[in-house]
Amino acid sequence: DDLATVDDAEIIYTMRWIWERTKLIIEPSSAVPIAALMGGHVAPKGRHIGIIVTGGNVDFDQLPW
Repeated sequence: DDLATVDDAEIIYTMRWIWERTKLIIEPSSAVPIAALMGGHVAPKGRHIGIIVTGGNVDFDQLPW
C-alpha cells in the first residue's frame, strides 16, 4: 500500500475539470483521489478503481474558480 498527497491547486484544477466535462460540482474531498490519479501520484497498475464522488458540501458562492 502507498500514500499520495495532492496540493490545493491540483484539487481546484480537478474540481473545475470535472465541472467543465460533466457539469457536476464536486466537493474538494471528492476531487482528491481523482487529482492523485490525474497527476500521476497514483498508478492504477492495471487495476479497476472506483471513486465515490459527492457534492453536497459545496457552497456555490464560494467555488474556488
